[in-house]
Amino acid sequence: MRRLDDAILERLSRGSGEHCLWWQGAWWSREALWGLAEECYGALKASGFGEGMRLGLCLPNGPSLLALSLAAWMAGGTVVPLNWKGLDQETLDGLDLFALVDSGDSRVGYRSVPVVTLEHNGGIPEFAGRRCGVTDPDLAVIFATSGTTGKPKLVPLTHGNLFHNAQACVEHVEDLEEDDVFLNALPNYHALGFTVCGLLPLLFGFPQVMVSSFMPPEGTMDAMRKGGVTVLPAVPIMISMLVGAFARKGAVPNGLRVIISGGDRLPRRLDERCQRVLGVPVLEGYGLTETSPVLTVNPSVARRRPGTVGTFLRGVQYRVLREDGTEASPGETGRLFVKGPSVFGGYFGDQALNRRRFVDGWFDTEDLVRVDQDGYVTLESRVGDLIIVGGFNVYPREVEAVLMEHPKVREAAVVGVPNPLSGQAVKAFVVPRNGEVPTLREIAEFCRERLPHYKVPRQLEVVDHFPRSSIGEVIKKELKGP
Repeated sequence: MRRLDDAILERLSRGSGEHCLWWQGAWWSREALWGLAEECYGALKASGFGEGMRLGLCLPNGPSLLALSLAAWMAGGTVVPLNWKGLDQETLDGLDLFALVDSGDSRVGYRSVPVVTLEHNGGIPEFAGRRCGVTDPDLAVIFATSGTTGKPKLVPLTHGNLFHNAQACVEHVEDLEEDDVFLNALPNYHALGFTVCGLLPLLFGFPQVMVSSFMPPEGTMDAMRKGGVTVLPAVPIMISMLVGAFARKGAVPNGLRVIISGGDRLPRRLDERCQRVLGVPVLEGYGLTETSPVLTVNPSVARRRPGTVGTFLRGVQYRVLREDGTEASPGETGRLFVKGPSVFGGYFGDQALNRRRFVDGWFDTEDLVRVDQDGYVTLESRVGDLIIVGGFNVYPREVEAVLMEHPKVREAAVVGVPNPLSGQAVKAFVVPRNGEVPTLREIAEFCRERLPHYKVPRQLEVVDHFPRSSIGEVIKKELKGP
C-alpha cells in the first residue's frame, strides 16, 4: 500500500518545480509547498498530535489545506475536511477530533474541541489538543457526506483507497497530457474536489490553479486564464456559470482541452453550449464519496457517449441486480453494487448502516443504472428517488431530460408525490428560462409527445432556484418537503 504522504513528498522532492500551485496571482514552487508542510508537521508534533489521531480542517481551498493534510499524514494521523456551513455538534462529537484548524472565518462555536486559527503565513502555532481515541493510521481522510438524501454520514478512506482512485483516473482519461494544468475550484471538503482537483495533481506532478471559492465565476475565469488551465474538473452548475461568464466576456479560454463533469446530471443542452462557447465537449463521470470517489468516466472525447457516465475505472468490480437479486442483462436497469481497491471499508462509528449497505462484501450504491454491451453506464436514479406510478417505474432523470428540452425551462427536477389512484404521481419543479413561465398544460403536452403517459408530470411548481448542496447537487428532500 502506497501512503499518500510518501508519494507526494517523493514528487515534491524532484527539483524545485516552480509551477506546482498557482495561488492568489503567483506560482508556488514544490519547495515552497513542502516547506509549509514541514512547518505544519513540526507544530502538530510539538502539540502532541500523532498516529491514529484526527485533525479537523474547517478551511477554504488554499495551500494551507494541502500542507496540513500532508503534515497530518506524515505524523500518521487522519484529516477531516469540513464545511463549517453544514457542521453540527452531533457530527463533530462523533468524529472525536484532536483539534480543529479554522481560518478564523467560520463564525461557529464548537464545544469541547480546541480550535486553532491559521497564522498569516498559512501555518499553525503550537496548541493544546484534546485527548481523543486512536484509529487505524492507514485512514487518510474522513469525509462528512453532503447529506442530500438524509443525515450526513462519516466516510473514512484509506491511503490505498485514494491513491488507487487517483491513479486509475489518470490511466482512464486518455486525453490527459504531461503538461496539463488542473483547476482546483471545487470545495476540498468534498471527495471530488479533494481527490480529483487537489490530490491527483500532487501525486502525479500536474500543476494546479487553486481558488478559495468558485464564486464569483468571473474570478475563477480570470484565474484560469492567468494560470493556463487546461483541465477543468467541475460540477454542472459550475460549468453552466463559467460558460455564461465566458459568453458575456466574448472570450475563449486559451488552452482548455478537457472538461470533466461529476456530482450531478449533465444536461444535454449544457454540453452543447459548452462546445459552442468553450470549444470543448464534456466528459461526464459518476462516483460516490464511498468510492474515493470516481467509479466511471467517459475515457476521451473520441470515445465518449453523451448521456452516459462512461465506463468503470480499472479495479472496479460491479454487479447490476434486479429486485429479486438476480443479475440484470446488458441494457437492463438494476441496482448497482461495487467492490474494489477504491471502495471504502465501512462508515465511521455506524455499524448498523454498514450492515445495511454491505451485502456479502459488495457495497450497495443505492443507485439504479444500466450498463450496455460495451460497458458504458447510464445513471437512472437514486433508489430513494424512484417514482412508482400504478406499478410502473419512473426514473426522474429521464423525465428531467425531457423537461430540459422545453424552450421555457432552464432547470428541472422531478419528485414523486402521493396519489390516491396510482400510488404516486410525477411532480415537476422548474426554473423558467428568460422569465417565461410555462403552464402545467404546456409541460404536460410537451411531455406526452415524448414520454409514456404515466411519466407525464401531473403537478407543476415554478421556482426561482433549487436548493443545492455545496457542490451543486439538487437536494430533492427539500423539494419534497416534510
